[in-house]
Amino acid sequence: MSLGELVKEEIRSFCSLQIAGGKCRDNCTCSVASRDGPEMPSYCSEMKHQQLNISSKRKDCFRATGYDVHRYFVNDNHKLLLSHQNRDVQRNVQCCMRSHVFLSSVPFARGRTLQGTFYPLSAPRCFPAEYSLQKTRHFRTSPVLNILLPPHVWLLLKPAQKLFAIVLGRRIRKWWKALPSNKRTLFTEYLRSNKWKLFAGLSGLGIIFILFYFTHLEESPVTGRSRLLLFRKEHYDVLTQLEYEGLMEEFAENMLTENDPRYQVVKIIIDQLIKSNRDLPGISKMEWILHVVEKSDINASVLPNGQVFVFTGLLKAVTDIHQLSCILGHEIAHAVLEHTAEKGSVAHLLDFLLLISLMMIWAICPMDSLAILGQWIQSKLKEFMFERPYSRTLENEADEVGLQIAAKACVDVRASSVFWQQLELLEAVKGQPQLPEWVSTHPSHGKRAKRLDRLIPEALKIREMCNCPALSDPDPRLIFRQRTQHLEKSEEKPKQNVAVDVQKRT
Repeated sequence: MSLGELVKEEIRSFCSLQIAGGKCRDNCTCSVASRDGPEMPSYCSEMKHQQLNISSKRKDCFRATGYDVHRYFVNDNHKLLLSHQNRDVQRNVQCCMRSHVFLSSVPFARGRTLQGTFYPLSAPRCFPAEYSLQKTRHFRTSPVLNILLPPHVWLLLKPAQKLFAIVLGRRIRKWWKALPSNKRTLFTEYLRSNKWKLFAGLSGLGIIFILFYFTHLEESPVTGRSRLLLFRKEHYDVLTQLEYEGLMEEFAENMLTENDPRYQVVKIIIDQLIKSNRDLPGISKMEWILHVVEKSDINASVLPNGQVFVFTGLLKAVTDIHQLSCILGHEIAHAVLEHTAEKGSVAHLLDFLLLISLMMIWAICPMDSLAILGQWIQSKLKEFMFERPYSRTLENEADEVGLQIAAKACVDVRASSVFWQQLELLEAVKGQPQLPEWVSTHPSHGKRAKRLDRLIPEALKIREMCNCPALSDPDPRLIFRQRTQHLEKSEEKPKQNVAVDVQKRT
């Protein structure tokens, strides 16, 4: 089979486009949002779904994703397809390119509209073929990073780097103290006379840093957010394996068996979430393995290699499988968005930059005790001004994507905010002090619930586009609100009775 015939057959089989007078005859072209590359045109395979229930068949919102036709045109060697002698091949290619370019120019995960139609994250988008192309935009995907050293080596070198900065700073301080006054004056005058050269040198270093930063920015294939990636998920394989082995050793005696009903319930939910989101970049490439641990902590986590750990304390804290599905969708979103690699990249860059300030602290402070205090202040400023706010940003992003993952699995996403309201109420009943959000790595329960409430309408539209069954009334948020009001009224009555008794006695 010739190259032209092969391309023609592939494009026709995956794009499913028919040619009529040089134009696409299809009335509706469907795209599945993906940012591994440009969006991939396909037809929405609408399947019948049933309500998510442990005792019944699980519904599936899986859509057959079309072939990534853009890979045929990414370099000059593939431009020959557009000049192929067979006119049908040319029209097929041009038609698919028009669909790809137009769809990729639509804003992604921002909830924007196009002529009154809503197109949310990772949902099927159908556009009439008569739309004209006004502007083309191609996504740039960065190649796989070739790093000098893997992150676990940098982690081992981190104490040595700090020690080097401290020793160098102390040497500079001692050298300055031992310098005679006349030489100090000459050195100061030399710096003043060459201040522009010194400024030019520092500016050059700043430009190099800026170029390094922007050349390592990459667009997230899921949300489209620009992020710094010095490392990738694959570079954390050693650290991830060590963490996994540590967790397995720690919880070896508390692991539930696969025959345990609680394990089976969580397994069904995980399988449904993964099966319904195979169009997300990377989710189908990972092997998802579940571990349910008998522990009272209200927590769950997913390692970058797909190892899922769920504590039984979380199973007791949720009121239904919909809340649990939203929580697990949030944890899966962390792995899909590669937040571990992103946090490691930002931390590594910050540590490198702060080595300069650490050296200056030890060079300027007249005593070691003051230098140690300055170093401690620097570490706390780094933690509360950069690390924790950045961690809260990633948590918010995982909330948004996790809600959409749950929506595509036909989960009742309205239950997501109720879970955090329950935790907030539980802490208030127990009398636990509420710490300010800026000292935490996670958003507060109250703010988290309010933000999820704002995201729920978009998630409901995604759920509807996946042909999920209609949600039953009443809204779980309304039920929780009514129960909370009833609880408050029941607590007020004893207080009123006590006040009446006190008045009678007086």
